[in-house]
Amino acid sequence: MGEFSIELKDITKVFDENFVAVDNVNLSIEKGEFFSLLGPSGCGKTTILRMISGLEEPTKGKIILNGKIINHLPPNKREVNTVFQNYALFPHMTVFDNIAFSLRIKKKNETEIRKKVMDMIDLMRLNGHENKKPSQLSGGQKQRVAIARALVNEPSVLLLDEPLAALDAKLRQHMLIELDNIHDEVGITFIYVTHDQNEALSISDHLAVMNEGKIIQVGTPVQVYESPKNSFVANFIGETNFLKGTVKNIKGDYVLLETSELKDIWCYKDFEVKVGEKISVSIRPEKLKIIKKHPSNEIFSNNFVNIFKGVVDEKIYLGSHSKYIVSINGEHQLKVYKQHVRYLLDEDIIDWNDEVYVWWFADDSYLLKN
Repeated sequence: MGEFSIELKDITKVFDENFVAVDNVNLSIEKGEFFSLLGPSGCGKTTILRMISGLEEPTKGKIILNGKIINHLPPNKREVNTVFQNYALFPHMTVFDNIAFSLRIKKKNETEIRKKVMDMIDLMRLNGHENKKPSQLSGGQKQRVAIARALVNEPSVLLLDEPLAALDAKLRQHMLIELDNIHDEVGITFIYVTHDQNEALSISDHLAVMNEGKIIQVGTPVQVYESPKNSFVANFIGETNFLKGTVKNIKGDYVLLETSELKDIWCYKDFEVKVGEKISVSIRPEKLKIIKKHPSNEIFSNNFVNIFKGVVDEKIYLGSHSKYIVSINGEHQLKVYKQHVRYLLDEDIIDWNDEVYVWWFADDSYLLKN
């Protein structure tokens, strides 16, 4: 394990004496990683960012930067800089002067300022725009100026508070790639706040899922998506099918779960359980297969497989794939994603009201403790 850039020790923030925005959070972020705080609006992620930056003071707990407690330091004395959602650029200043502003406040000499600013302009691919005002720039260009202004001070940590929220979907995707490249180039710690799970999954080395002021789970994107700690994480990160049931039988690494929705299904035993125990299971829609004909018996020969006959209640075309809502036994609905491998050539077209078979391997059923 590497050295930690940021450590939060028992951090709590209470507003107006009774609203707990951040509740006893403990978190360690390694130097040089791209770390995301992910959660719904009001979960406390931005408050954590503001406490790290010094814009808010924790009610209790310690904030440690590079091994030193920084609770007592004002924002301008901390080796962190923040990029905000609204850019916060000075409208009357040029791109060059916006980036140079903090260096001039520190009374650096103009030769040093020019070199550092032009290095940032090169890094952000803003060449040719240095004499423009913010009103003459696109949203993506404004965001790059804001990042350049934050990085020119050479902080140890860059804090990004939903920096792409004001951009359209395509530009967000483009800026995500640029952010990743910038992070690789400068090599410092990035802490990124977002409520968009796709952003966090695509760009993070590690991420923390938050809810109601608490950190629910920390892990790599793969760990959090494939092995959610509980039903909140499974539901918040992507889409899933939830079932609840009672353990009916155990065979080696597999559990037979009796559910009210689908009767008996086989699941991989992700943790130790006992017969009679009540648990939940998450099955991601992309793990399910949907076909018109009963699957080949070869599939069942050496595998624990679940298969159900149903009717397509709804079909939603999404370009790269279609989403099917399939009614099983005329009652419970399963969500199924079907990738479009070759348009009209991969398999029989499945449409609304068709009778279909939905099946999945037991290994793709993930048990949840709550």
